[in-house]
Amino acid sequence: MKKYLAIVVLIGLVVWGLYDVGTKSYSAELPTKAGQEQQWTVGLEKGNLAPDFELKSIDGTTIKLSSLRGKKLILNMWATWCPPCRQEMPDMEKFYIENKNQRIEILAVNLTQAEKSRNDVPEFIKAYGITFPVIMDEKGDVARLYKVSSIPATFIIDT
Repeated sequence: MKKYLAIVVLIGLVVWGLYDVGTKSYSAELPTKAGQEQQWTVGLEKGNLAPDFELKSIDGTTIKLSSLRGKKLILNMWATWCPPCRQEMPDMEKFYIENKNQRIEILAVNLTQAEKSRNDVPEFIKAYGITFPVIMDEKGDVARLYKVSSIPATFIIDT
């Protein structure tokens, strides 16, 4: 009986946690073309402003998501050991090469905390000939911010 009660309590906590995380949102003010401020809801729903973050690339360059505003963006979260991630990378690279002059960007977020070794990432990038920016989510903060539960996870962020 105690075992079933513990399972019910655990399920209840998980459901509450998912509900609680999903109901939080905030707003941001962004200048419009006319110089007026406009309120945007920040979140993951269609029509929301994508949650901003800042991470470093392998070479130490800092990239902030909001610095890419005005471009269409493919935000991809991945790891080197993930078979579907490995499978999609050549197609993503091909797409990037064909479309990079059309204000379309790819930003690959490596879930570094899930890697066996941080050194696997530059080797992977070299082996796959990746030329689009790859940034390192060392602590998993961006994965949590975007509620990533499995990889690869891809978000299309519009202008």
